[in-house]
Amino acid sequence: MRAVVLDEERRLEVRDVAEPEPGEGQVVIDVRAAGVNFMDVLIREGRYPQAPPLPYVPGSEISGLAPDGRRVIGFVRADGGGFAERAAVEADWVFDLPEAASFEEGASFLMTFLTAWMPLTRQVRLREGSRVLVTAAAGGVGSAGVQVARALGAEVVGAVGSEDKFEQVRALGAEVVTYDRIAELDPFDAILDQVGGELFSAAVGRLRPLGTLVGIGFAGGGWQPVDPTLLVGRNVSVAGFYLGRLMKLQPDLVREAAAEVLAQWAAGAVSPVVGATFPLADADAALRSIAERRSTGKVVLVP
Repeated sequence: MRAVVLDEERRLEVRDVAEPEPGEGQVVIDVRAAGVNFMDVLIREGRYPQAPPLPYVPGSEISGLAPDGRRVIGFVRADGGGFAERAAVEADWVFDLPEAASFEEGASFLMTFLTAWMPLTRQVRLREGSRVLVTAAAGGVGSAGVQVARALGAEVVGAVGSEDKFEQVRALGAEVVTYDRIAELDPFDAILDQVGGELFSAAVGRLRPLGTLVGIGFAGGGWQPVDPTLLVGRNVSVAGFYLGRLMKLQPDLVREAAAEVLAQWAAGAVSPVVGATFPLADADAALRSIAERRSTGKVVLVP
């Protein structure tokens, strides 16, 4: 079968590889679409904290057909393998794809929406009318965060790097600003941040009393130190969320959350945004579109 391989020189190319053999508790999925995440960019660049050995087939989430013919979505775990025509997936991490959804939408859902849903339902206390700021709001996780916060009754502002991404965020029902305007805004009850860097530490000052800043990524650079004196003095908190580790440490909690947010999708409260699709042969272009901040919504590979 064909798969995208990241070689020892960190080049991506399509190769013929061996068919996946299901291990205990696994099923082989006929892949129809694979989600591309910022994690894949970090692995490609050698910056991911738990970097896999090379050569490596990237791809952590897929949609496709199960052996019994069901349309499913699922996580490909630590061994990777999603950027391929078939992938072995742990049966515990396979979920039914909603009937009306496309495979491309399915491959755009789990990582993005769980990364938004779990912090906004487990780490943050949102009430009707709470104010939420979502950074990188035009991307896959950002567009999920905007929708989840609105579904939970919040007033949402999305922050992006340039005005050419305004329309994508407005279409999701949020106000939108560029990063340099955040300091002018009224404070927030929660901030969901995937930019990191100086923006993360500065965001502490944009919280209301009892507000929470949740760090979920560092696309704009490593996190800057936050002085605990600021947290105590302002009655605010900082939290962090890392889906991959939580899946290892509390898998039942993550599966519970997956069922919740899938129900939100089935009810029409949220929906994944597919920004672009690429064939396997163009995996390099797909990853570059994310690395260079040109993508909106979720980028998907189609075998």
